[in-house]
Amino acid sequence: MPDVNQPPVWISEAEVVQLMDLSGAVTALEAGFAAEGGGSAVAMHKTMASFGAHATLHAIGAAFESAGIVGTKTWAHTPGGAAPHLLLFDAGDGSLAAVIEAFALGQMRTAGTAALATDRLARSDASRLGMVGTGKQALAQVAAVACVRPVEHVTCFGRDREKAARFAQGVREELGLECSVAASAAEAVATADVVTFATRATQPVVSTKDVPAGAHVNAIGAIALDRMEFEPDLLERCDVVATDSLPQARALSTELREYFDSGKGEWASVREVADLVVEGARRPVGADLTLFKGMGSGIEDLALGIAILERARVARLGSIIASAELPRPRPRLVRTPAVDGHYEAELERKGAPDED
Repeated sequence: MPDVNQPPVWISEAEVVQLMDLSGAVTALEAGFAAEGGGSAVAMHKTMASFGAHATLHAIGAAFESAGIVGTKTWAHTPGGAAPHLLLFDAGDGSLAAVIEAFALGQMRTAGTAALATDRLARSDASRLGMVGTGKQALAQVAAVACVRPVEHVTCFGRDREKAARFAQGVREELGLECSVAASAAEAVATADVVTFATRATQPVVSTKDVPAGAHVNAIGAIALDRMEFEPDLLERCDVVATDSLPQARALSTELREYFDSGKGEWASVREVADLVVEGARRPVGADLTLFKGMGSGIEDLALGIAILERARVARLGSIIASAELPRPRPRLVRTPAVDGHYEAELERKGAPDED
């Protein structure tokens, strides 16, 4: 547990990467979901506002009573990029504990949660990964599956074939895994034991019949109502459907909404990752498919943030944020004649705080 009596620190992206790897992220996430399942952590669900041309402002967070830390991650997703930051506060007095630059943290959080779900739901001998999507999240997603299963070969597909070829080369060089480029999404998943979708698709990228029996599916790209990666009827084949945030899945997953809201299935059958962790759940014997729908949860961000802060304190990393005790504004009513003869109130700031 981080020492909340220490001064607040700013932890940079470089320090985050130095302090946390994917394996450590999985461990921290498992502990975080166990806290949520046990009732000692609660998520603040995502809120979002749109602005400008295709830009959005986001906030998500959680409260970890057992760690004495609460916090939020906030960012503006714009056509020019994003710079997410995680703010951690002392749950006792509300003081700032840390500001963590959270781009790398976000990638580890998304990949680590998929790894945790894969570890719970994929066959133990899963060795072939079908990766659909070769964008910013894709390499971390491959690493996530390889972190928990003996991956021998990756088959990838991306709409930009040159980009997909560069991605395959990166998988070979950075992860030491064999990787080939498929001509279609259907070909990429045809022989896969684990299928991962990390796309910006607005229509399903494979049909229900394309996914082989015995596979586990991670769908982490479509987290808004205008996105869809798989046919909703794929859920008919799934013995387990799990998500990291059921409220957000019900609000923002088009695939799950179309299937369950139509009455083809029951929302009550959808499992949360926190429940899988607490129950020690594993893949049902003889399951056709299992599926993890990643929506993102404040539990994930705070679980990693708390672990990173704790490690930063031990390693003496992070820049101390200077904090002076600021004077409270003292309202004082000063009546000044307005042009129309009425009076208006003004506030005058005084350095000394009021006595209660």
